[in-house]
Amino acid sequence: MSTPDASRPAPPEGPPAPAPAATIRTPRAYAGLVARGYAMGAADVVPGVSGGTMAFILGIYEELLLAISAFTRRETLQLIATLQWRGALRILPWRFLLALGTGIALAVLSLARFLEWALETHPERVWSFFFGLVLASVWVIGRQVRWRGASIAGAVLAGVLAWWIVGMVPTQTPDTPLLLVLSGALAICAMILPGISGSFILVLLGKYQTVLAAVNDRDLLTIALVGIGAVVGLVSFARIVSWIFRTHHNAAVATITGLLLGSLRKIWPWKETLEWTLDRHGARVPLMQENVLPAGWTPELGIALALMAVGFAVVWLMERQAGQQTA
Repeated sequence: MSTPDASRPAPPEGPPAPAPAATIRTPRAYAGLVARGYAMGAADVVPGVSGGTMAFILGIYEELLLAISAFTRRETLQLIATLQWRGALRILPWRFLLALGTGIALAVLSLARFLEWALETHPERVWSFFFGLVLASVWVIGRQVRWRGASIAGAVLAGVLAWWIVGMVPTQTPDTPLLLVLSGALAICAMILPGISGSFILVLLGKYQTVLAAVNDRDLLTIALVGIGAVVGLVSFARIVSWIFRTHHNAAVATITGLLLGSLRKIWPWKETLEWTLDRHGARVPLMQENVLPAGWTPELGIALALMAVGFAVVWLMERQAGQQTA
């Protein structure tokens, strides 16, 4: 990701010229895309952290939006409708999406069980790492904004919206096919917005445990229903967000900064559970929680703060490396 240095003049309004859809990368570059996808997938598994946040930090967010939007262009749809697959593949950035999707799938399949265990046994450590990561993201992304009246207002409104959404109480809904498709569509829309977690939307809809269990148990029917909703939501919503970035780039980045800042409410590591509920296996899970300050210094607090610093340092190092590459 390219972040302008504070000593250099701000870039003109509007996004940088996107890479052509048929851009061919080296094998090493595609391996890097798989790694970026893995980071996005790891973030998406945790309810409270957005894969879109990772995409923005890693410098592929706008290219991702353009790649997804390519599927809804008139030329692409005409080629697909007339079964001209080779022509469609020539203009679609399928290599980019395949590499990224491979990394996301590997992360979900390999980390779902571990993160489920980690959130149950060491929640403060997990949330601390991601809190540091998102906090650093606010700083890195905020540096790209030319802060004026409109951008400040957009960031404030977005921050308040994110703060309100992540404070909502989850609901319990039946696992019907229609609701699973709808949950997939809503979750994917949130997933590509930095600051709003798709996993947390699943929590609000009462579908997070259902989807996580489906992945762990290889429940292909549930995965397929959620996937159908995700594809529909992804293609339609990405086109809208891509248009906003093309026409109102500075305001869009300011809004993302606000969304990230507001989302910190959800991933604050220290919480007190006010209400509990039972999951599908009869185990108690938190329903309503309140953020609190640590009770006092303990070795566990030291570990949590160290992981928070590691999360912050990861983003800072990525931003520093990006600055050196574009200097």
